[in-house]
Order: sequence, then structure tokens, then C-alpha cells
Amino acid sequence: MKILVPVKRVIDYNVKVRVKADGSGVDLANVKMSMNPFDEIAVEEAIRLKEAGKADEVVLVSIGVKQAQETIRNGLAMGADRGILVTAAEDVHTDIEPLAVAKILKAIVDEEQPGLVIMGKQAIDNDMNATGQMLAALLGWGQATFASELAVEGDSAVVTREVDGGLQTIKVALPAVVTADLRLNEPRYASLPNIMKAKKKPVDEKTAGDYGVDVAPRLEVVKTSEPPTRQAGEMVGSVDELVTKLKAAGAI
Repeated sequence: MKILVPVKRVIDYNVKVRVKADGSGVDLANVKMSMNPFDEIAVEEAIRLKEAGKADEVVLVSIGVKQAQETIRNGLAMGADRGILVTAAEDVHTDIEPLAVAKILKAIVDEEQPGLVIMGKQAIDNDMNATGQMLAALLGWGQATFASELAVEGDSAVVTREVDGGLQTIKVALPAVVTADLRLNEPRYASLPNIMKAKKKPVDEKTAGDYGVDVAPRLEVVKTSEPPTRQAGEMVGSVDELVTKLKAAGAI
């Protein structure tokens, strides 16, 4: 079985995001970029399935700017087999919207014929949480979102999902789309020998036009602003004083 894993290049989660002075977006100048953490979890899970003999090949796909090749190489260093880079934008500030990404991924799935697509549940830059669901709908495949456990059993995948009321275990027929949640696993660090090997692994370069997909944005960002500054806390001398202040503030 072949596993396809989409990965996205985003601002590193350790970086404090800065908004441009004119409010037109986020400042990406000289900012460290890395693989979306949820996608990194998806890559790790795909590699574990391959190591367990459940898969034969792990293919990574990244859609965006040319610099996303570095993101693919990081996944290859973790243990994936090859990559596909789809250049769909020239400006690093351009974010390809979920529907366009899903359409491109559908075209790649039609070509590659994977038995399973594992992807992050959302990207930490736009928090859309939509691409996996859209891809499943376009393909007509079953989907299991917010996976905290995944097991492949024959022609099915058993997935434990994190839902508001606790955990839900479902069984979906393969091929299927699974989106990874935070507690699915802990991604490995790439070793130096594997980083060197990753440089020789194949990465095919495509464009959105090769798949006949229009990536023109349908949404317009009107303004980007910093969240309001949090007010300073206030020390109280007793529980009674705390309750009195909360009542005065209408909190209780």
C-alpha cells in the first residue's frame, strides 16, 4: 500500500508572529519556516505504518512556493521515500486556499493511487481545518478526522477520534483520508545520515497548471491585527476578596 502525506510550509511554531505595520498581513521577512506540526505527525504515522509492514511507500506532497522543497526534504529525512512539489505561488505571502489544495491533491491521488492519505487536521497559520474533509468529498472516500490512534487492519483503518465528549472509535474502508490530531504520536528527529540521504531522494516538481487547477483566491483578507493586550492581573488577600471582586466585575 502507498501512503500519501500532504505537508505545508508554515511559520515555525516557536516564532512570535509579527503583523505588518499597514495591517496587510503577517511579516515573513527573515522568519524561520518549518513543516506544519500536525503534518509532521502525519508523516511520522505514515513512516510507522511502513516500518510495521502495512505500507510499501510514503510519498510527500507540498503545494505552495518553491521554498517548500525544504519542507519536503525534512520529511524525506524522517524516512519518507519521495516527494512531489507543486509550485502554485511565487510570493511567500500567498496562501493557497483549501479547495484549490484539495483539487490539486485529488489530481495527484488519481495519478498515484494511494491506499491511504494521512494529513494534519489543520495548518497552524490559517487554522482552516478544511482540506482533508474537502479532499475526501472530492474523492468520494471515507474520512476519519482528528485521529489520536490509527491502526490498519486488512482493507480497513480503525481510528480513534478526539471529539468534544471524549473519544470515538470508528472503522473506515480503505482507501480513506485520515487527519492527524496532536496526540497521535511524537515525531522523530531526523538523524544526520538520513538528512544526507534525503538530498538524493527524488522530488518531482509540478505546477498547479499541470493539474488544470485555478488557484486564484476566492477570499480577501481585509485587515490583519494584533490581539488586544491582556490586562495585568491583580493580587488579592483572601478568597472572600476574590469573590467580591468577581461579583463586582459580573464574572459570577
